[in-house]
Amino acid sequence: MGVTCGIVGLPNVGKSTLFNALTSAGALAANYPFATVEPNVGVAVVPDPRLERIAEIVEPRGVVPTTVEFTDIAGLVAGASTGEGLGNQFLGHIREVDAIAHVVRVFANANVSHVGGSIDPVSDIETVHTELALADLGTVERARDRHERKFKSGDAAAAVALAVVEKLEKALAAGDPARSVKLSEEERPHVRELHLLTSKPLLYVANTDETTKPQMLEAVMNKAAEELAEVIVIDGRAEAEIAELPFADQAEFLADLELDEPGLNRVIRAAYSALGLNTFFTADEKEARAWTFKAGATAPQAAGQIHTDFEKGFIRAEVVRYEDFVGLGGEAGAKAAGKWRLEGKDYIVQEGDVIRFRFNV
Repeated sequence: MGVTCGIVGLPNVGKSTLFNALTSAGALAANYPFATVEPNVGVAVVPDPRLERIAEIVEPRGVVPTTVEFTDIAGLVAGASTGEGLGNQFLGHIREVDAIAHVVRVFANANVSHVGGSIDPVSDIETVHTELALADLGTVERARDRHERKFKSGDAAAAVALAVVEKLEKALAAGDPARSVKLSEEERPHVRELHLLTSKPLLYVANTDETTKPQMLEAVMNKAAEELAEVIVIDGRAEAEIAELPFADQAEFLADLELDEPGLNRVIRAAYSALGLNTFFTADEKEARAWTFKAGATAPQAAGQIHTDFEKGFIRAEVVRYEDFVGLGGEAGAKAAGKWRLEGKDYIVQEGDVIRFRFNV
């Protein structure tokens, strides 16, 4: 399932450093604006100890985790919505991603220049928000004009679309993102077709170091709380250094810092969650594998993530909860305890289900 999280923010906030650490892709990370022009794309493995536990029980020949694709997008500056800096490229690349990881600079290192001349995380957030909202406002205004013409020509179907864009226009003009507008099921398709920047799921990555002042970080946390957005706090440069170490050395380094895992793991999982994604597992002697599916998917839809033939020819799903699979020692124990269930086409797949699909083509 191809899903992409775009890494955005002002220049010199640590976007490319974070991207390098997440994906080990080696994107250019430099101390000057617009070090990234064309977006870099890389894939990060979603860390999931459940898959490791399943593999310990099944002892398959291969283990395949699920992944998230990250895109490192050029830095934005004030005026991007009218073409300043690399504004048009920046905004165009954001339209292509499914969710946004907004990197916010929360460090005061004088050796790293700031595009605005001074460090103010909340102001930086608002600069990005303003440019995205202004770009969306232009999109919505053009859509309103288009739907008004259709409505006046007698197209009754245009009435719903017109009502939707008027709601969006009001919110955006007030400085609120499109994601904050409450919409009915009938109205949502009219928003999706606009590909609005501020309708995308959002998480913040607060990039810190030893120069970070507590009040700066607190301000970011308060701002995110207002928007009901998650904040992941990391030291981007330290995370990049950890990511370059051999796995055994990483564990030792983290132990010295009294950490259970790299902060990058939290970023990846937060991006995965922001995208509205869940994981199910398949496991046999050949392979233990994690699969990505949209929350709320039916069993046939989840099966389609493995192969379209699985969805077309779906017969049933044999399902066991992860906790039961592990707690009862695998398939045999789960069956003996009556925890191995047969589910049909209407079953809504749950996070962590271990599934075997039966199908006929």
